[in-house]
Amino acid sequence: MTNLFNLSGKTALITGGTHGLGLAMAEGLASVGAELIITSTTPSKLEEALIYFHSKNYKATGYIFDVTDEKEAAKQIEIIEEKHHKIDILVNNAGIIKRVLAVDMPVEDFRKVIDVDLVGPFIMAQLVVKGMIERKAGKIINICSMMSELGRENVSAYASAKGGLKMLTKSLATEWAKHNIQVNGIGPGYFATAQTAPIRVNGNPFNEFIISRTPEGRWGNPEDLAGTAIFLASEASNFINGQIIYVDGGILATLGKASNE
Repeated sequence: MTNLFNLSGKTALITGGTHGLGLAMAEGLASVGAELIITSTTPSKLEEALIYFHSKNYKATGYIFDVTDEKEAAKQIEIIEEKHHKIDILVNNAGIIKRVLAVDMPVEDFRKVIDVDLVGPFIMAQLVVKGMIERKAGKIINICSMMSELGRENVSAYASAKGGLKMLTKSLATEWAKHNIQVNGIGPGYFATAQTAPIRVNGNPFNEFIISRTPEGRWGNPEDLAGTAIFLASEASNFINGQIIYVDGGILATLGKASNE
């Protein structure tokens, strides 16, 4: 059974795979044999990530480009496929969030979030799938969110993009399944990353809110995503298509605990 999860000989492209959840998923894929290709728009972050992966003896290469720039992305994918011969796995992880009340959010900022979080994954999937169709095999994993299912104040653009990404995942799965290509999504819950560190302290109301609403009673660790990424990238998920797996400690399954429980 372990062979079902073996990614030796596979090449995985992870956008935004230089830090946080992207890095954790990339490391998970590398740990079971995948060769990594990671992208970023920040050279310093890319260099740090490559140093880290190489220190673990993982095979990893990095490329600088913006996933929303269709022409530049096409150029870079052509270079990547020429150098690495194929892309077996695409993880659309690159994303941004702008926390602004909808009534105050500039339309330009709303469009930017949609562009990065929804249009970017479409561009990357469209470019990469051509080689997958030729080879009659491929795995595309879109990183969605609990906001693919829920709304919250201050995140109208992000929730709109992630809700759209859920439906894009399902639509692409229906189009490309006949080519033996599986398109699925992962919806992370609240995770302990550098971004959330300032609020993950005792006494912080949001920290208490997350812990009280999550059945497992804790924030997720980035490593908690690795297994799901490996599963969706491997042969173990060959008959799973158009699904979103929420890795959230059970938060979407419950209304949460009352304060006096």
